[in-house]
Amino acid sequence: MNSPIREPAANAPHSPHERCPGRDEAPSRRVCVGVVTGPQGIQGAVRIKSFTEVPEDVAGYGPLEDETGRRQFDLHLCGVAKGVLIARLPGIEDRDQAEALRGLRLYLPRSALPQPEAGEYYHADLIGLDAVLGDGTRVGRVRAIYDFGAGDTLELAREGAPPVLVPFTRAVVPIVEPANGRLVLDPPPGLLGDDDP
Repeated sequence: MNSPIREPAANAPHSPHERCPGRDEAPSRRVCVGVVTGPQGIQGAVRIKSFTEVPEDVAGYGPLEDETGRRQFDLHLCGVAKGVLIARLPGIEDRDQAEALRGLRLYLPRSALPQPEAGEYYHADLIGLDAVLGDGTRVGRVRAIYDFGAGDTLELAREGAPPVLVPFTRAVVPIVEPANGRLVLDPPPGLLGDDDP
């Protein structure tokens, strides 16, 4: 089984699949692996957008949790339709109950997932890392990761300056050290705005 939300070891190494929308999470605790997009039919099935590398793996690592971690769900896959998975959740028996789950983000404990290979990262391992320049100058903190269609982009929260978006490529982010709580930037001129350090 492939691990979810991690980049392929390719030329542009930092391209894990989409980040689950919503609040920032503490690194290494939980990983958002999917979201309920709505009901399917009238008998309680739901549509799930999977954020795992192999979409069906969303159901392969054990019970899923809601955002609070208080509710758990055993996901039973039924099929695929138009880019989403069709699944059943225990206790959800009709369309109204399924509709009530729309927008539900599904999480796994980080510890339930396999370790990524060299050059691969879970988004949850990157959120919260300090972004520094080669000389150690702090630029900001990774607040979110987006995929606008041309590869992943980091959103850096900065003190006293607006957030900045940074392409998550080997050229711009040559060093990623989750164990040290940081990544190193080599930004081209102008990328960080008028207040480039």
